[in-house]
Amino acid sequence: MYETDALVIGAGVLGLACGEALARAGLETFVLDSARDIGTGISSRNSEVIHAGLYYPTDSLRHRLCVRGRRLLYDYLATRSLPHRKSGKLVVATDDGQTAQLDALLARGRANDVEGLQALTPQQATRLEPNLSCTAAILSGETGLVDSHAYMEALRAGLEDLGGALVLDAPVTAIAIQPDGRFRVSVGGRERYEVLTRHLVNSAGLHAHRLAGAMEGYAASLLPPFTLAKGSYFSCQAPQAFSHLIYPIPVAGGLGVHVTLDLAGQMRFGPDVEWLGHGDPDKVDYAVDLTRAADFYAAVRAYWPGLPDGAISPDYAGCRPKLHGPGETAADFRIDGPQHHGHAGLVHLLGIESPGLTSSLAIAEEVVRQVRG
Repeated sequence: MYETDALVIGAGVLGLACGEALARAGLETFVLDSARDIGTGISSRNSEVIHAGLYYPTDSLRHRLCVRGRRLLYDYLATRSLPHRKSGKLVVATDDGQTAQLDALLARGRANDVEGLQALTPQQATRLEPNLSCTAAILSGETGLVDSHAYMEALRAGLEDLGGALVLDAPVTAIAIQPDGRFRVSVGGRERYEVLTRHLVNSAGLHAHRLAGAMEGYAASLLPPFTLAKGSYFSCQAPQAFSHLIYPIPVAGGLGVHVTLDLAGQMRFGPDVEWLGHGDPDKVDYAVDLTRAADFYAAVRAYWPGLPDGAISPDYAGCRPKLHGPGETAADFRIDGPQHHGHAGLVHLLGIESPGLTSSLAIAEEVVRQVRG
């Protein structure tokens, strides 16, 4: 049996950010993960985009944490000389029927206090990106790219420099709420042991919902509905056609098949949205179905008609934890702390998908506030 002030389950970008923040707050902190390396789940299967914050309903957690998190993240990356670039992006309408949606998106972004937004005519947009075809566009100057692994390694180093500990190959097998309010966490793997902690953060990504529901002494009725949506990416072998990220009008369940760039300038497309119809992360097949390529060509050619035949190939896939289903209004982030469930020191991070990476430092601030009361 070990005892510690704070325990975080999950060593993705959110768990590491929470671990570093708790250690900085003066708590002896352990971060556990069942994998043998950091960031092997959701954190390794995304677009690595730093979002500005224009998509999310004003005053929602997704809005507030994205804008706050983005400002914190740029400062964090610059201070530590970590790889990133404020590339900017264009959100484009490709027919007159999408103009009202684009106008509404611009109005929401301004209401969300997003800096660097500019409405562009088709001529202005194509002066920036000659290969682009659109009827109108929004320039988001604050959107950027980050090397997510370098960022997670910095969070890991920060945690350890502050006296915290990262424990890998450490799957959590059971959690029980004790009579004195502490949490007993059973850990399997090569060495079986238990940890007793006063503060517990469930940042287990796709497994967070299952972990919360299996806690002894926690009412499963407090949990929201849960399902999974897969998103595939295709890489592009054509020469770099854009210097900005290019996004279409958002679609149900996601932001549409967009053009992203890595920090070396390599283009990739995605993700699309494939509702899986279940909530079991162990059943997710991360292989990219080649037959989806036809839909990718059609989606991208709506704004880049010059995409050559044979230019794309399957790359990788990710999976998002969804608290809503197909055809339903997108759910907000859930940071379920003591005000929600009544257990002091306990926070569940549920349904944290995009813009979770951008929001990570702001989410960590909120977690520290909630676990410390």
